[in-house]
Amino acid sequence: MTDIETPPGGRPRLEIDPWERIWLVISMVVLTIFAAALIISAVGFGFTLPGASGRVDPRTVTESGDFAEPRLEQLGDDRFVAYVVSRQFVFEPATITVPRGAEVTFKVTSSDVQHAFRVADTNVNVMAVPGQISELTATFDDVGEFAYVCSEFCGLNHHNMFGTLRVVPPEEFDG
Repeated sequence: MTDIETPPGGRPRLEIDPWERIWLVISMVVLTIFAAALIISAVGFGFTLPGASGRVDPRTVTESGDFAEPRLEQLGDDRFVAYVVSRQFVFEPATITVPRGAEVTFKVTSSDVQHAFRVADTNVNVMAVPGQISELTATFDDVGEFAYVCSEFCGLNHHNMFGTLRVVPPEEFDG
């Protein structure tokens, strides 16, 4: 018995077991749904992946350049950039205050070991790697205080490494 049939006067045709054909179709449908979800997330909802946007010298990162004075800098109406340095066992700045609806680009680096910068109850989560500037942009629509924590074990006092992101109504923001 052969798996290849040749119809009269035609090309050989491969026969697939009906159950195998069903599972192939199901697999293709699931892959198509996943691909559509990724495209809709990226285009429709503006989800982006954090990424490396530059390099710094981790030995001198806090002495000169953008990270010498970790801060929130206003670029324009409702556009900000937060320069964040993580080192054992603190984040600088310890508190970041932004107005509701603001677009904030976090530029995060580390001066010692690998850390992570995660803002609770948001989709902000980026690695802080020595020598690398990680960048992620987010918009905050809910007023409140959100803890940011190191979500990468960085040593014995890792549990003490946190800060606060304050999102305030625009009329209360003093810039």
